[in-house]
Order: sequence, then structure tokens, then C-alpha cells
Amino acid sequence: MGLDWREQLSVGNDLLDTDHKHLIGVINQAERSLKSKNMAGLTTVLENLASYAKIHFAREELVATAVGYPQVAQIHESHEALIVRLAQVKQEMGDELTDESSEHFGAFLRDWLVSHVIKEDMKMKPYLTKHSPRFDPRR
Repeated sequence: MGLDWREQLSVGNDLLDTDHKHLIGVINQAERSLKSKNMAGLTTVLENLASYAKIHFAREELVATAVGYPQVAQIHESHEALIVRLAQVKQEMGDELTDESSEHFGAFLRDWLVSHVIKEDMKMKPYLTKHSPRFDPRR
């Protein structure tokens, strides 16, 4: 069961929405590897996910700071916890994919992203929508 981007997931900033779309794609790749029990492919995808998540989280914190979001420190803590939890779950999975571990890890990845976007990032939306959707503090 792959994830699909829906407009309801938009936080009102093209930069962050593009990142979220990319993360959905990476998680869908991970799910395909889980389903086919392709451990080598999954390892590569998870390395990409961890790497891109760090880039996205840094960018998101930069945007949050630039728009005056008052809970940047909490976002940072949440991001750090997500990265740690991803590593923990990956380690718990071990070197062999079983049906149970594949389903557990796939559910974790879906929840990891959806909970992050819906529970955390949507809190920023009122601050983000005060700016153009194309707002990018790096420019």
C-alpha cells in the first residue's frame, strides 16, 4: 500500500511540499523493497531516506525560523527523535526480511511521514500561508 500525495498534505509552502512529495516517493520505494524482500535495495533506500530527511529537516527548520514560527526548538527535537527512531527500527529489523518485519517496518515508515506532516508541519501552516507559496528564505 503506497502513499499518495494529496492536497490536504500541503503546508502552503512549495519548498516543503516538494520535499514531502519526494519523501513519499522514497517511502514508496522502501515499501516496494520490503514487499519483494529485497534487502540490498531496502538498505540503499533507507540510507537515501535518512540522508534526505536530514536535508529536509534542516530546510524545514530554516523556513520555520524565517516565517516566525515560535516552536522551532520543538520541531528540531521532533526531527532528531524521528531520525533516531528510524535508525532504531532499521536495526530492530535485522538482516533478514520476514513478512512480519516487512509489515511492521512499512507501517512505521508510513506513520513516520504522515504523522510528521500532519501532526507537526500542519501546525506551521498559519505562519507559512502569510507568505507566498514560493517563499524560500535561502534566496
